[in-house]
Amino acid sequence: MSALGQIAELWQLVPVQRAGGGLLLAAFGLPIVGVVIVGLDIMPVRFAMMHVALLGIAVGQLLGLDPVLCALVACALAGAGVAPLARTADGLSGAMGLLMSLAIAAALLLLALSGVNANGAFALLWGSILAVRPADLAVLGALAVAVPALFVWRRRDLALLLHDRELAQCSGVAVQRLTVLLLVLVAVAVAGAIRLTGALLVDALTLLPALAARRLGRSLVSITAWAVGIGVVVNVVGFLLSLAWDLPPGPVLVLAAGAVALVAHLIPERRTRSWRLPAASSAPSPH
Repeated sequence: MSALGQIAELWQLVPVQRAGGGLLLAAFGLPIVGVVIVGLDIMPVRFAMMHVALLGIAVGQLLGLDPVLCALVACALAGAGVAPLARTADGLSGAMGLLMSLAIAAALLLLALSGVNANGAFALLWGSILAVRPADLAVLGALAVAVPALFVWRRRDLALLLHDRELAQCSGVAVQRLTVLLLVLVAVAVAGAIRLTGALLVDALTLLPALAARRLGRSLVSITAWAVGIGVVVNVVGFLLSLAWDLPPGPVLVLAAGAVALVAHLIPERRTRSWRLPAASSAPSPH
């Protein structure tokens, strides 16, 4: 059977349709979250939320609740709770490191004391794209609407915050509230991608498209548009390749996104102003 024939045959299956729909929805929200991660320089957030998700999954299994829903709630609460610890930009990374250590310790202790099957909890971290449910699609759909809407609504404030936290505060931006909102969105996005690629490979949907877009875009708007465009192409092409050649989708998506990021960084850097500079120059003078 040809590759196209195999794709057409597999596409008749509902789990495959849900997986493809989930990846497409993810491409409209998660790469923008990656722009936030890169802009705030909080790379450890992915690892911190992976451990928080594990804690939520363990709680869900112990209480007989939906593990992924518990992971979403745990990550959202963690994102909101860690923001007050980050009084400065550098403090964000430190707060994430603290959160990661506490979450994994609590998760392992809970699993050990409760007797819950740890293999089931850790399995979700690797993802199961063909196990995507309508509830997972609803979460990804909400992110696909909420994240771009936030960027359209608060574009100037976001540009200032991603440029310089203190400058944003002096310019009248509600830095603390906006940071909490961004961290909650980042945390929920990481948890929402668990079913697709697993928390361990979430970079394929978030960070890698953003890294490539930072090289190609000249402004915050163009970087965001590039990130979404790259996310759509990578997710669609990567998923089709995995179907055609019977490969696990997660690693294929990571390799595809990584290849695009590498190619983008091979392009000679253009001598243009960074998107951060116009944002700073447009800031009103503090009185």
